[in-house]
Amino acid sequence: MTKLRDLEELKRLGAGRPAPESVAALYREAFRTFGAQALWSRTPSERPTIAQALVIAESLRREGDMRSFPLAARIEAACRAAV
Repeated sequence: MTKLRDLEELKRLGAGRPAPESVAALYREAFRTFGAQALWSRTPSERPTIAQALVIAESLRREGDMRSFPLAARIEAACRAAV
């Protein structure tokens, strides 16, 4: 549960904070590559926040498959670096 708590803390810290371009690029890649498969219930933001990017990483892990996991990890790592 510690990892989830850490992720929740990151989302809290990233709420309302615009994602840097490195995070936004990964966010857009997630929608381009896995939108129909894992992000079908989400609407992409033109200017995502760090918290929004973390939600997308969670969705990739929960709704995606093994191909989406590495991108989820990259998004989370980029968000951690940005906070």
